Amino acid sequence: MMFTKSLWARIEEIFEAIIEHPFNRELAQGTLSVDRFKFYIQQDALYLVDFARALAIVGAKARMPGRILDFLEFAKDGLVVERALHEEYFRRFDVTPDAEQAPGCFAYTNYLVATAAHRSFEEAVAALLPCFWIYREVGMHIVGKSAPENPYQLWIDTYAGEEFAQAVKRAIEITEEVAADATDKGRKRMSEAFVLSSRLEWIFWDSAYRMEAWKP
Repeated sequence: MMFTKSLWARIEEIFEAIIEHPFNRELAQGTLSVDRFKFYIQQDALYLVDFARALAIVGAKARMPGRILDFLEFAKDGLVVERALHEEYFRRFDVTPDAEQAPGCFAYTNYLVATAAHRSFEEAVAALLPCFWIYREVGMHIVGKSAPENPYQLWIDTYAGEEFAQAVKRAIEITEEVAADATDKGRKRMSEAFVLSSRLEWIFWDSAYRMEAWKP
């Protein structure tokens, strides 16, 4: 796993900024305002649709049948498992799904879909990895610090759970396999895509915390 370790080493400061962001600190404490979480869960539901679309596009580009199935499975599981999480919080907090993408969500999803559609297979694989890997690490970081009777415990448990961890493990393995077959130039582009998506992860959380709106 030498290549993926080098990817993570490049985003250590970004990840530190993510876990220290007020959104995630307050989520762990259970003090995040309901309005901010409602904004986040609406945006995350919108994000999920485009993320699944990008996964399906990348799957279609794969040469090996097993990898096609992997990416289609990722897309299906995301829509089933994470959508169920969204719907639970929609019900609990009386959230309606009729929202438009905020600038942070728009920037991230358009980058992923465009990369999946127009860039190389290996670059697209690397661009999609942070959503898996960073969410697992955030979940694992928060789960041990979560306040008792945390209203966001279901969210925390989902991303700190074994089922999600197995999907992340497979996504990391695929990235490692793809990098082994890539040229030096290809691996450089993979690294750049991974870093950019990681920055967009921070932007997504920051956008939710600020309840970002389009201007003007």
